[in-house]
Amino acid sequence: MGILLTIAVVIGLIIALALVLALFVKKDYSVERDIIINRNKQEVFDYIRLLKNQDNYSKWGSLDPNMKKEYRGMDGTEGFTSLWEGNKKVGQGEQKIVKIVEGERIDYALHFIKPFEGLADSHLATTAVSSDQTKVSWGMSSSMKYPMNLMLLFMNMEKLIGNDFSTGLSNLKQLLESR
Repeated sequence: MGILLTIAVVIGLIIALALVLALFVKKDYSVERDIIINRNKQEVFDYIRLLKNQDNYSKWGSLDPNMKKEYRGMDGTEGFTSLWEGNKKVGQGEQKIVKIVEGERIDYALHFIKPFEGLADSHLATTAVSSDQTKVSWGMSSSMKYPMNLMLLFMNMEKLIGNDFSTGLSNLKQLLESR
C-alpha cells in the first residue's frame, strides 16, 4: 500500500507542477513567411484572392487527395467559406474570408474541428517589389488555452507551420511563374 501511495503522490506532484508551469507559459503564437514572385502584384492578388486556388499550392491540400470539400458563397468575396474533412493529416475544419483589402490583403478565420478544436486568424498579403515582382506574405496567429498552452514548450509552431507556409509559397511561385 505504501508504494501505491508514493506513486500516486509523485504523479499528483508532477501534474500539479505541470499546471503551475502552464500558468507562466505564453498562450499566443504567430507565424509568417514570405516569398518574391516574378509576376505583377495585381495578377498575384487576383489568383490568391480565390480561396479555392489554395488547393493548387497549399501543402495541406496535397496531404489527402480524397479530402471532402464543400464551399459556401462566392469565392473571392467576404463571407466565402471552404469546409474540409480529410485524413488524420488534414483533419476537419473550415476557413472563411473575413476581410479583403483590394489588391493588398485577404484575412481569414480558421476553425479547426478535428483532430483538435481551435481557432486562428490567417492572412495572405501582397506588396509590390517592382512592376513585375510581388512579395507574398502568408501568416497565422492563434492561441492555446490553459493548460493546453503547456504544449507550446514542446511544439515549435514557428517551424511546424512556417515550413508548411514556405512549401505553399514555393508552390505558388512555381505555379504563377510557369503561366
